[in-house]
Amino acid sequence: MYMKNIREVKKNLRVRCRRFRERIEPEKKARMDEAIQQKLQSLPEYAAADVLLTYVSKPIEVDTSAILREALAGGKRVAVPRCLPETTGLEFYEIASSGDLEPGCYGVLEPVLSRCRPVGASRSAVCIVPGLGFDSQGYRLGYGKGYYDRFLARFRGVTVGLCYSGCTRWDLPHGYFDRPVDILVTERYIRRISEERSAR
Repeated sequence: MYMKNIREVKKNLRVRCRRFRERIEPEKKARMDEAIQQKLQSLPEYAAADVLLTYVSKPIEVDTSAILREALAGGKRVAVPRCLPETTGLEFYEIASSGDLEPGCYGVLEPVLSRCRPVGASRSAVCIVPGLGFDSQGYRLGYGKGYYDRFLARFRGVTVGLCYSGCTRWDLPHGYFDRPVDILVTERYIRRISEERSAR
């Protein structure tokens, strides 16, 4: 019964977060995306990262197109995920430009395997994590498929969640195996969650 209630709560939260995002006017969303991008790029962890692992955004997500372009222009190695539906896992592949992307699972742009090479989960990498919502402890509200949950369970680099402040909550339901992000970035603030946990 408890798990059933958790699933129902998450389902309702996903609907609310989607509705919030769909109602943001395009000009306002562009401003919010730019503010999030600037805050991300101000992080020393971002500057020091030798590899940037990042999702390729869908229309309702925090836009990562400018992040991708500027990271590549700045000489960073950039890798994006390819979904593995048979295992609900993720594999990241290094790209040289947006020309290395093609439509994949769920209509999301994914790396073209014939042009790209796989990238391991290095400790010196920064992984930008998508989510419909995040809470104050860094736990995310995903899309319900579990792709990132499985990847984050084995990733040991720095994780950064990108989210609109209107989709953050003080507390979200989460399971034992869920992994919170280290840093949460919204258009309004940067929250260093890993430092808060270690200070307790």
